[in-house]
Amino acid sequence: MKERLQKILSAHGVASRRESEQFINAGRVTVNGITAILGQSADIDGDVIAVDDIPLKNADTKVYIMLNKPRGYVTTLKDEKGRKNVADLIADCGVRVYPVGRLDLDSEGLLLMTNDGELTHFLTHPSNEKEKIYQVSVLGDVGSALLPLSEPMVIDGYTIKPANIKLLRKTAEGAVLSITIREGRNRQIRKMCAKLNIKVAFLKRVSEGGIHLGNLKTGSWRHLSDSEIKLLKSKASDTPPS
Repeated sequence: MKERLQKILSAHGVASRRESEQFINAGRVTVNGITAILGQSADIDGDVIAVDDIPLKNADTKVYIMLNKPRGYVTTLKDEKGRKNVADLIADCGVRVYPVGRLDLDSEGLLLMTNDGELTHFLTHPSNEKEKIYQVSVLGDVGSALLPLSEPMVIDGYTIKPANIKLLRKTAEGAVLSITIREGRNRQIRKMCAKLNIKVAFLKRVSEGGIHLGNLKTGSWRHLSDSEIKLLKSKASDTPPS
C-alpha cells in the first residue's frame, strides 16, 4: 500500500514528518535509486526507500543496537521540554527502535535499543537479574563507604540487593569505582552513594547482560552481533561471569 514518504520515514523512526519533509527537500531520500520529491508516495513492501543511501528496514525486521549515550541526552524518543534525546543520535538506523531501560540525563554509556518488545520486557523484568556494570567517579570519604555500598540498603522504601563494588583507583578527592548491580531502579547508584555521603561526579554504564561497550565512540551506535543478541536472550544463570 502506497503512503506519503514523510509518513513512512516517521513510522520507521527516521525523523518527525516535518523533519522528513526537510530530508526529502534536501535530496537525502531516494525511492528505487531515484531522488524523491516532496508529496511523493511509495510502498514500503515493494519499493526500496533509502535515506542517505541507507535502506529502510521493514518494520517487522527486528533490530538490536548499542548506543554510547553522551551526557545531556534524555533516554526518550521525544521530550516535552525540548531537551536533546537519544532519538537524535540513532535517527539514521533506518527503523524506529526504543530504549531498553534508562540512563539519566547526567549519565552516559551503554544503552541498548530495539524494536523487539518481547526482549525489552525480558531484559527489564526484575526476575531476570541481568548484570549492569558502571564506572563511577565519586567524591568524599570512599574508604568508609566501600563495605556499606556492597551491602543491602533501603532506597525509596525498597531494600535493594547487594552490589559488587571494586576500587579501580583512588583520586585526590575520592575514587573511581566499578559498581555492578542486577536491578535498575531509578537513579539507584546515585541514591546509594548519597545515602553514604559520597557524591557521584561521573557515571558511565560499560556493560549490560554480558554485552560490553568497548571502544564505541560517545554519541555513536552499532548493531549487535548475533552472538550478543543470543547472550541478551539467555537467562541470567546462563550469562558468563564478568
